Amino acid sequence: MDEKCSDFQTAVDDYLIRHRSILDIMTKYQEASARVNRAFAKTVTECGCVAVNATRQQAPADIEYSDLKQFMSSHLSGEPCEQCKEVLTKELGHSLFYLAALCNLSGISLNEVMRRECNTVTTLGFFHLS
Repeated sequence: MDEKCSDFQTAVDDYLIRHRSILDIMTKYQEASARVNRAFAKTVTECGCVAVNATRQQAPADIEYSDLKQFMSSHLSGEPCEQCKEVLTKELGHSLFYLAALCNLSGISLNEVMRRECNTVTTLGFFHLS
């Protein structure tokens, strides 16, 4: 995994020619993220392979925080079909491309970012994003 991540980051650096400005990359990353959101929305609104059934999260009042996950819903039913998975994968790839470009410009290893975040998640566990 470390080598693939490094290879990807190098490839991004080699092939990102036209939009090398930090401003270009930041806005392209934001645009790519919006396209991921739009592609996921289209799985619901156009294809229908996924449905959103959102309601207020329900959990017993006396539950331990560590047990809360089993009561939380993603509000999704179904799975993206092959065509929607293909579009989502493409859009996620573009987002990852610009994330790697941001790492390149700031001299940060994408692999190091992932390693540190993984360590933070596993160390802090339940309290990571609460």
